Amino acid sequence: MPAGVSWPHYLKMLTASILAMFAGAQVVHRYYRPDLSVPEIPPEPGELRTELLGLKQRHREAQNSQ
Repeated sequence: MPAGVSWPHYLKMLTASILAMFAGAQVVHRYYRPDLSVPEIPPEPGELRTELLGLKQRHREAQNSQ
């Protein structure tokens, strides 16, 4: 076994670490409450608030130059 640990001890630690990761993900998910809805019509490029700042302006400049 890794690091000279017995199988039962290794499996206990593996289970505990996986449960801790799941619990942490659940806490973060409940705290931030992400919007998981899927829109009927996809948004235009630059319309989402999560996109980089200035993307709308660069997109407009690219359209104006064409």
